Amino acid sequence: MLNLKAEKRKDIGKKVKVLRKKGVLPAVLYGPEIDNLAIQLDLKEFEKTYRKAGESTLIDLEIGDKKFSVLIHEIKKDPLSGNPIHVDFYQPILTEEAEAAVPIVFEGEAPAVKDLGGTLIKEIQEVEVKALPRDLPHEIKVDVSSLKTFENEILIKDLKIADNVKILKEPNEIVALVTPPQKEEVEEKPVEEEEKTEEEAATEGESKEEKKDEE
Repeated sequence: MLNLKAEKRKDIGKKVKVLRKKGVLPAVLYGPEIDNLAIQLDLKEFEKTYRKAGESTLIDLEIGDKKFSVLIHEIKKDPLSGNPIHVDFYQPILTEEAEAAVPIVFEGEAPAVKDLGGTLIKEIQEVEVKALPRDLPHEIKVDVSSLKTFENEILIKDLKIADNVKILKEPNEIVALVTPPQKEEVEEKPVEEEEKTEEEAATEGESKEEKKDEE
């Protein structure tokens, strides 16, 4: 299990801005069997752990001499830089099912794209699942090589998961499909802009000459 160290936090409210400038990430630990605890940890260490764990993998959070099996539950980010500015750690009851968002990872190449020139459409990028905390998957892999024609679809019920994991979506929701290439539309000239007949052109020329003589 991944390990992450933290310590209790004394600074709260506006004072946390000072922590962030030092590369320290303010956070909170909570759960059904513990009191809310304000904590802080190294931002870079957190980002490194988050890349490996995501929001559906249990990690060991060390605070002093205590360890807590937690999920990274929610991350608040700076709207400009995109950097984490606060994180919630949730300690679930390990004997009870928990819900988490699990990313879908698309693999392979769709023949309908390669051979027919279609476009792969990823309708769903992540799914909410329910399982015991230790059984929550880190990701769900989807092989798109089954998309051989524009009629083929990958549905929620086609996703390969363990029997002890439940996806909280309708079985027939579309995960991915391939759409046909768009046909280029040829603009037709309006009737009034079509080439003028020789007679019309001659008439127009005469009119211009008459107008010139009048001037």
